[in-house]
Amino acid sequence: MIRLSYIEFKDVNKIYGEKESEIHALVNTSFQIEKSELVVILGPSGAGKTTALNILGGMDNATTGEVIIDGNNITHYNKKQLTRYRRNDIGFVFQFYNLIQNLTALENVELATEICKDHFDPKEILKSVGLENRMNNFPSQLSGGEQQRVAIARAIAKNPKILLADEPTGALDYMTGKQILKLLKQIQQERGVTVIIITHNSAIAPMADKVIKFKNGQVKDITINEKPLPVDEIEW
Repeated sequence: MIRLSYIEFKDVNKIYGEKESEIHALVNTSFQIEKSELVVILGPSGAGKTTALNILGGMDNATTGEVIIDGNNITHYNKKQLTRYRRNDIGFVFQFYNLIQNLTALENVELATEICKDHFDPKEILKSVGLENRMNNFPSQLSGGEQQRVAIARAIAKNPKILLADEPTGALDYMTGKQILKLLKQIQQERGVTVIIITHNSAIAPMADKVIKFKNGQVKDITINEKPLPVDEIEW
């Protein structure tokens, strides 16, 4: 019996538009990710990274190919199954935080947990990301780094199996970016969450267990880091 990896992305094609106006965002794209790995998906804008992330997160569908998560082929899921998958298994972190402006930090995290059965305590999660004294602040009263911490807390409070982070440090300064990367590494190590970071910043790659390089909608290279670097040793 062939052992499947935790995530199997197999010969995936994603085509937008029709005939003359077709755009091939992913072309026969394949990669594997193991449970509890921290993976960096690297590549320039337009390389297909975010398309792959959206398909992994159940926000978009593959045109052809298979995406198997923990033994389940999500390409066969209907809308209801995809909604349940996004709700229970996936945590999202975006470049620009996507917080609800008229809710406090705590309320933003609580909102995410309301749709999940097996969630963590929102207050405890906010404490764990260093925001115990900012729970009642609104996003406009928080720095960029603090807002991203709220966004990460919101994603983690759902108790997801997979955390998908799209350019999580893109809107942050160097030191704050490093703190956020440390937090993502800590979540992977302490909670056993599979963390997938999408970035165009190749300097981040040494912190990963695995680096998947995209170019023109295809996987060009996959590197295993036997000894990932601590975030403190990464410079860019």
